[in-house]
Amino acid sequence: MKKVISLFAVSLLILVLAACGNGEKEGGSKIEEGKLVIGASNVPHAEILEEAKPLLEEKGIELDIQTFTDYVIPNQTLRDGDIDANFFQHEPYLKSQIEENDYDFVSVGGVHIEPIGVYSKKYDSLEDLPEGAEILMSNSVADHGRILSMLEEKGLITLKDGVETTSATIDDIKDNPKKLEFNTQFEAAFLPQAYLNGDGDAVLINGNYALGADINPQEEAIALESEENNPYVNLIVARKEDKDNEQIKALVEVLQSDEIKAFIENKYKGSVIPATGE
Repeated sequence: MKKVISLFAVSLLILVLAACGNGEKEGGSKIEEGKLVIGASNVPHAEILEEAKPLLEEKGIELDIQTFTDYVIPNQTLRDGDIDANFFQHEPYLKSQIEENDYDFVSVGGVHIEPIGVYSKKYDSLEDLPEGAEILMSNSVADHGRILSMLEEKGLITLKDGVETTSATIDDIKDNPKKLEFNTQFEAAFLPQAYLNGDGDAVLINGNYALGADINPQEEAIALESEENNPYVNLIVARKEDKDNEQIKALVEVLQSDEIKAFIENKYKGSVIPATGE
């Protein structure tokens, strides 16, 4: 009888331990000691991370880089615990995704800015754009405020008084002297091809997608977003539970180091700009 009870107790203990283990896994992955798995856009994010690899190895951390080609899956993958952090988004986009999906994420540091550019196969400057010109832009509403505030800065439109520029939409345009037509039906990743095809009169392209399509923003853009007071710094984003993880801190420290800043400046020649603060 004692043997039966003992076997039952052992079996019960195994079940409890298994349940605890499963619960811990579902509650969020634990960052493996000596390793970080980071999700990133191909260009320039993954390239910057590749440059950071040996610097992290000196700190005893192996960097596993998982690349993504869109703006949705990297956050889903982070939520599901399949990666430890991601590197592809700026703060306005992160905030919109947290609001829409209830992600428990935080920014742990900024790395660089990719100035958004205006491109055209038909016109050499913004001033040359004709009345009624078709402007192609991302269907991501999180990008609209950035694009519209840039066009306002360049003198093409005026936004309504009191509008928060990072969250502005087409409906917030007050004055549009050239009666520009905004086509927002494009996935951001397809905009470089639209430009190369000569579609529309002008195309607004995010810096990472331009570089990924071998389009040089410094040479080909007819206008570039200003760097001054730019809120669109690309971030390292982690689950809130990991914000104080020492390996995550080490990653941010390396990506904000003088070595990585010099790499960004030398490789991208102004098409990607190191962030000046955290």
